[in-house]
Amino acid sequence: MAVPSRRRRLLPRLFVFGVALIALAAVVGTAAIAFDVGGARGRASRLVARVELALNPPPDRPIEDVQVTPRPTAKATATPSLAPGETPPATAAPTPEPPREAVDVNLITHPKDHFITEIDHEWCAVAATQMVLAMHGKAPLTEDFQAQLDARIGEWQSRRDSRNGVWGPSAMTLALDAYGVPGYEVRTYGSRQDAMADAARAIETTKAPVILLTWRGAHSWVMTGFRADADPLLFDDVRITGTYILDPWYPRVSSIWGPSDPPGTFQDLDNMRFNYLPWKRPEGEYPARDGLFIAVVPTQPLTP
Repeated sequence: MAVPSRRRRLLPRLFVFGVALIALAAVVGTAAIAFDVGGARGRASRLVARVELALNPPPDRPIEDVQVTPRPTAKATATPSLAPGETPPATAAPTPEPPREAVDVNLITHPKDHFITEIDHEWCAVAATQMVLAMHGKAPLTEDFQAQLDARIGEWQSRRDSRNGVWGPSAMTLALDAYGVPGYEVRTYGSRQDAMADAARAIETTKAPVILLTWRGAHSWVMTGFRADADPLLFDDVRITGTYILDPWYPRVSSIWGPSDPPGTFQDLDNMRFNYLPWKRPEGEYPARDGLFIAVVPTQPLTP
């Protein structure tokens, strides 16, 4: 049966109208991404990242995390057995214990001179690594260097370190070593106080900064100092009361974690309890890290 002439004229119009709608949607979508309307740019970049991760997953390279157990607070002394009639040997006079005094330690006096923000909202690990390199005199605090550093992630990434295919704490140690700062290692701890005390001892011993994995492992802080109720090198039962931090997120505001703090802010225990949390990532399980506090700790002295 022949199609009525009116309908024949309507079909081309509907086709043209449909093509126009598709073109308009493409333009609106592109504009939304360009102007980041409603977070469209972030959603688009995350979608691209997921597709890329599925097509090109990171290698399954081995990593090495160091489990740190609490230091003993007392040392037992064995009493030697004596033969009948034998007198105990003379012992030296006991060394008096040092006074227990509060300490305030910070490696830097002008935090802004050692700070750079993450130029991409997902580059906190890159910026933290860059700041540590700069404190060792191995990198400039420039956006160009930060972009170059991030571009090398393929050399250091591992699925065991980051199931997202991006920067993890092990990648930071490899990047530091590649730029002439060896000796950093990933350490895990059962408690926040253990982690902060070990970081404080490393800072005092090496005069080098520590990287803390905050926000359940989603973010990186550079720790340059601390306050404590005693010297961590003299007392095993020291209590760390806060840390000095360079936060690459500054000056951004997080919808979950709130506004970031300026470089060198002292983070008291309330702030540490809020921000420095046990590792737990949504992308999957990390058997050696889940439920533990993570830090990237120096073992060698700060380079001149």
